[in-house]
Amino acid sequence: MNDNIWAYHLTVAHFEDRDLTDYKVEALDGTIGKVDKHSYETDASWIVVDTGPWIFGREVLLPAGTITRVDTTGEKVYVDRTKEQIKDAPDFVRDEHLDDAAYHREVGGYWGDTVRRQQQ
Repeated sequence: MNDNIWAYHLTVAHFEDRDLTDYKVEALDGTIGKVDKHSYETDASWIVVDTGPWIFGREVLLPAGTITRVDTTGEKVYVDRTKEQIKDAPDFVRDEHLDDAAYHREVGGYWGDTVRRQQQ
């Protein structure tokens, strides 16, 4: 398991030079949308997922540590969370939250909590 929710797993980190924009995002239980934006900042990496009609066009910020695999042939990003966990994630407003440290702490806490709940 990755101790830093904002860092890519070693098995995924080698995709740092790849543009993941428009890749489909697959949760543990199905497709949740596509990558709209992504970051490769050291210990502060994330993807923004546009959920489209699945949850009314909402965007969700997912820390890089939730990504378990990138399929470059199929253009898919796989995350180790369920649709329900992603749906319940803190609200994301791009203009307000993209570079907001307090929001990132809130999101990191939420995803850290979901990791602990999965292990129980």
